Amino acid sequence: MRKFQTDKSAERGCDDLKDLTEDKTPPPRTPGACEDCLKEGTEWVHLRECMTCGHVGCCDSSPGRHATRHFHETQHPVVRSVEPDEHWTWCYVHEVTGDLAREPVAAGMKSRVRH
Repeated sequence: MRKFQTDKSAERGCDDLKDLTEDKTPPPRTPGACEDCLKEGTEWVHLRECMTCGHVGCCDSSPGRHATRHFHETQHPVVRSVEPDEHWTWCYVHEVTGDLAREPVAAGMKSRVRH
């Protein structure tokens, strides 16, 4: 069974996840829908947004796995969940999760995001 690093280990080992906040997220290209599922006429389970370009793709529990496919096609490393009340990120390159702060965090201060 593969174990994934989370939170604190992500901060130490993944520069892609450092200092990400919701205000740095590009606007989603297809809010509330998987861009590729719409084109294919398929359904999705959960949605992930690319933190580089705003592509919205479906999760790996969905038949299309479009968020992961987008990473393999573009090498854009980080997605965030766009599910209600979820504020996490995932780096495909380092296979670690992180927290997405709701607002910029001042230098030396910890985020106040609660789970």
